[in-house]
Amino acid sequence: MLGAGAASLAGMSRETQNRRIAVLGAAGRMGATAVEAVQAAESLELVAVADPQAAGQSLHGLAMGAGVEDLLAASPQVVIDFTVAKAARINLPVLANAGVHAVVGTSGLNDEDFVSFAEVFNQSACLVVPNFALGAVLMMRFAEMAAPWFDTAEIIEFHHDAKIDAPSGTAMATVDRMAAASADWAEDPTEVEVLPGARGGLGPADIRVHAVRMRGMVAHQEVLLGATGQSLSIRHDTTDRSSFMPGMVLAAQQVEGTGLTVGLDALLGI
Repeated sequence: MLGAGAASLAGMSRETQNRRIAVLGAAGRMGATAVEAVQAAESLELVAVADPQAAGQSLHGLAMGAGVEDLLAASPQVVIDFTVAKAARINLPVLANAGVHAVVGTSGLNDEDFVSFAEVFNQSACLVVPNFALGAVLMMRFAEMAAPWFDTAEIIEFHHDAKIDAPSGTAMATVDRMAAASADWAEDPTEVEVLPGARGGLGPADIRVHAVRMRGMVAHQEVLLGATGQSLSIRHDTTDRSSFMPGMVLAAQQVEGTGLTVGLDALLGI
């Protein structure tokens, strides 16, 4: 489902446009960073914020709402969702029914969710972004391009110790794209796994994915590819959450049309 709905963005204008923006999950780390980025973007106007953990508090002169219905009262054109998967499954159909565009940075969504979102967003667009960092988008594209030329591949992703899902959405998006680019991978030679799980999780096309959760990390990923006599390492490191904001602002400015799109590739022309 990774490329689902890409055509909905194909005819999108590259001109920035003034947009009324609301943020769901505005009290969380990513949500709070998103609020600051929207405030700083000349073409975006922050009109509402919501987070059930901070309902009633004031943020940039706006009263923090409890949920998605509070946001709709402010007539936003785009809602940026940095909640959790369970909440997104409830909130996004509400936005679709209201004809409001959604830019989704929530992780933990799966193919079933994508099918559901594609069905309900027939009046507006839903753009789900596994990683807003432009370098990470390029990393995934490079891994996809390299996949047909190598026999073996594994992915290692590293995140802070407050991340509750594993593997990350970025890792799963990467392995999906690599598996779609090539199904011809060598078999894993491991015969004895001394510690269960030592070889990581088995992703599409049997590509192994490893997740590290550690204090001091933000978001990092390395794609390792190997063939006889050579190896290739493609790595992206996020050292501050501000790196996600240019991609998020671009998404909020440009999301248009109807249907579901996964990833920023269509906006970057790659």
